Amino acid sequence: MKKLIALSAVVLFGLTTPALAFQCPKLVKQINDVTANRFDAAASQAKIDVATAAKLHADGKHVESEKAAKETLEKLGVK
Repeated sequence: MKKLIALSAVVLFGLTTPALAFQCPKLVKQINDVTANRFDAAASQAKIDVATAAKLHADGKHVESEKAAKETLEKLGVK
């Protein structure tokens, strides 16, 4: 019984991890869309920060990438 529960947990984790990886590009796109026509200091910094988030995503560091992107969106005032 314990092995079945452990196996279920591993399978569930394995299925959810790839789904979370798709959040990063969506957030990066959202930041790029918001900053496309903005030329203020916050947008300028966001363009730098979004490059960092995209690199983290490319390196497979999805948790860090998502965190960086969400922080950038907060700085831009996007909820």
